[in-house]
Amino acid sequence: MNLYSLFLIALSLSFDTFAVSVSAGLCKKDIRFFPATRIALTLAVFQGAMPVAGWIGGSQFARIIGDYDHWISLTLFSLIGLKMIVEAFKNPDEKSFNPLQRTVILGIALATSIDALVVGVSMAFFTVDILLAATIIGIVTFFAAMIGMLLGKHVNGRFGRKVEILGGIILIGIGIQILFQHLDAH
Repeated sequence: MNLYSLFLIALSLSFDTFAVSVSAGLCKKDIRFFPATRIALTLAVFQGAMPVAGWIGGSQFARIIGDYDHWISLTLFSLIGLKMIVEAFKNPDEKSFNPLQRTVILGIALATSIDALVVGVSMAFFTVDILLAATIIGIVTFFAAMIGMLLGKHVNGRFGRKVEILGGIILIGIGIQILFQHLDAH
């Protein structure tokens, strides 16, 4: 998997974090730099660690289902993408929570990184440097969270739903790209 694909995956995975961060900025307009950094770092660590966990689990099965890996990746990416799109319509853009509470931060980090776990499983079926992928995902997530909180402080939150939909569409597109790459190789 090339750097461009890894970056697109990281960007797609960061959209739900971005949307939650916008909401955090909306809820806590007085949020300061260091608390915002703590939130963003927590989100980034979870988002970066989950693909590694998924990759480790998925690697165990890669040898068994190698002939079907492209279909599995298409299905996983499509399901994650569809989930993101459906959730964008279910969840309101503005959430009433205190993003500075430790339990809230950890809950948000876990909830927004589940998709990254599944992506890690699908990465096990391809030649990918999982540590590089995790680092890129973590860095992109960190900046998405910081930018989201900053924007949330200064704008009215109309973007949250749209970026989740875009993230879902991009993930589905990546799944389709993987399928076509495999079909072209055979």
